[in-house]
Amino acid sequence: MNGKQAYQAAGVDIDRGNAAAKRYAGLARATRRPEVLGGIGGFSGGFLLNLQKYPEPVLVSGTDGVGTKLHIAFATGRHDTVGVDCVAMSVNDILTSGAEPLFFLDYLAVQRLDVDVAAAVVAGVAEGCKQAGCALIGGETAEMSDLYQVGQYDLAGTAIGVVNRPDLVDGRAIVPGDVVIGLESNGVHSNGYSLVRKLLAEAGVDWNDSLPGWRGTVADELLRPTAIYVSAVQAVRSVGVVIKGMAHITGGGLPENLPRCLPDGVAAVLQADAWPRPAVFDWLMQQSGLPFTEAAAVWNLGIGYVLVVAANAADATLDALAQAGQAAHRIGRIISGSPSVQWEA
Repeated sequence: MNGKQAYQAAGVDIDRGNAAAKRYAGLARATRRPEVLGGIGGFSGGFLLNLQKYPEPVLVSGTDGVGTKLHIAFATGRHDTVGVDCVAMSVNDILTSGAEPLFFLDYLAVQRLDVDVAAAVVAGVAEGCKQAGCALIGGETAEMSDLYQVGQYDLAGTAIGVVNRPDLVDGRAIVPGDVVIGLESNGVHSNGYSLVRKLLAEAGVDWNDSLPGWRGTVADELLRPTAIYVSAVQAVRSVGVVIKGMAHITGGGLPENLPRCLPDGVAAVLQADAWPRPAVFDWLMQQSGLPFTEAAAVWNLGIGYVLVVAANAADATLDALAQAGQAAHRIGRIISGSPSVQWEA
């Protein structure tokens, strides 16, 4: 037995890893930016920072995974969308500081490497990078047969972005009278799936079932990838609107995430009926018995990202978002108080 055979007997197949890496390289090329140095296959990835565009560069980083939404991919054999989720969770986070996403690195850990499955996952990562305008410059695939269950994997990634220091968005300029603009989500996105799966199991719902108002099958609705808001935010800034604060609405919903961009001395008052709520959330609320205010602390309920702007910039913000194809609504206002979310009818 040679070294490769011994390693394969221990659960790691080097040849499969090499085959997957070749597939990844082709996917990464489609996301390439002019600043990228080298390509997939080295020990690290290089990126040349444009100091003319960013004379006072602040590098911003974010890292996240997909979470238990992956169990739906395992159960349905559909692996082509979770990579978009992986990118979205990180690029949307760094976007809140005003950063332009530059590049992304992914980490895929598997029980046993299936090259086709891995390529489908990374194809989703590449698609997410294209939507965000960033380059996929590297990553890692680890085969660990004794750590994961058969047919399972975990997926995480890291985004690096840059913002010129004078353009950094930190929420400090938010004052009473400012307006809260909510950008619609694409569905459940990537949070609250442990409870979603529990509710589906209790209701005896199959992945191929269709529920009233849901878009396609249950699997179609729940595997719809997290929206990436980079181009929408860039469209608003391109018309000269000063965005004072931004929040990515992830786990904890609006009540937990919006206050993260508010300075001391202000609170947000939101109108629960200011935006259309996708049917999937009505079903989840009914099945769980959670009232709106409690459900809003679990799921995004139809708002995936929030901008805070001056009142006299609200119309220009909504117009720019509409031109960019992003549905959005005026969902609330800023008042004096401590950083928090209050609800009004």
